[in-house]
Amino acid sequence: MFDVITFGSATRDIFVRSKELKTIEANDFPTGKALAVGAGAKVYVDEMTFASGGGGTNSAATFALQGLQTSYVGLVGDDVGGRELIREMERLGVSSYFMKISQKAKTSYSIILSGNDERTILVSEGASHLLTDEDIDWNKIKETKWFYVAGLSGESSKVFGVIINFAKEHGIKVAVNPGKEQLGKDLDLLKSLLPKIDILLLNQEEASLITGIDYHQEEALFQKFDELVPGIALMSKGPEGVTVSDGENLYRAGIPESPYVDRTGAGDSFGSGFVSAIINGRTIEEAIQLGTANATGNIQEIGAKTGLLKKGEWGPWERVKVSVTPLKQVAAASKEAAPATK
Repeated sequence: MFDVITFGSATRDIFVRSKELKTIEANDFPTGKALAVGAGAKVYVDEMTFASGGGGTNSAATFALQGLQTSYVGLVGDDVGGRELIREMERLGVSSYFMKISQKAKTSYSIILSGNDERTILVSEGASHLLTDEDIDWNKIKETKWFYVAGLSGESSKVFGVIINFAKEHGIKVAVNPGKEQLGKDLDLLKSLLPKIDILLLNQEEASLITGIDYHQEEALFQKFDELVPGIALMSKGPEGVTVSDGENLYRAGIPESPYVDRTGAGDSFGSGFVSAIINGRTIEEAIQLGTANATGNIQEIGAKTGLLKKGEWGPWERVKVSVTPLKQVAAASKEAAPATK
């Protein structure tokens, strides 16, 4: 029996760094900025690194390194990249039993372009986005305690609800870090599945999208989450840290001061680090500390799996302090602050 089985993308990542990539103002883009090079120019690369990525394999790597019996369900192409992904999973201690080689497409690739403090990611979806229910050995995957479901896109998005419903029917606990399609065209489906999710992992914008409440109104937002999610709801806040609710308390923590090399995979390493601690029977405070330490270790090196922590490691940083506020106290304060009605 596995402790946890993960779902999500599996990619080969190519990190390209060049000082010739310039950040320019560009109102055609939502951020108002763009990475640019001269048209027709020959651009010299300062550094190129090959690694692996994808929410499904990134999270599986953390779970295995934290001592959990782990497997990943997904597709790779019949190519060098796909075979290397399978070998890497096995080297990390992740079972490749449920990984299949697809003849329909090549392995998914991402090219991460970095210039100074900005980056842009080019994505070729490939095989891992073609997962169907026929590719999943349903009879075998029910022999697990937890599912961790990262973002599923393309054809794979169609099995998102199927996976969660299957888990509910078979007494399997579920942690979900939804992707773009779950938060876009499939948002109504995601909302309908919230009562079946044990741990929901979101960033601020995603939390606001689901609750309809501005993420700056944090206490009201989590009161809404406690109505929607029976288990744990977690909102990451980038450099401001994280807020978590378990229905009884609000937990808040910042992040340690540290340099960083590359932030690719930071969300995956935090989420899977948090969930691995919960699976291993640790408190929410310890789960926040481990998730934060794992993400901090991850961003010290290029690649989404390179700096992940092994079981028992916490890195050279001090563990973040976690404040705990009872939700009854939050509700009372909100009531006192509300304007009186005539």
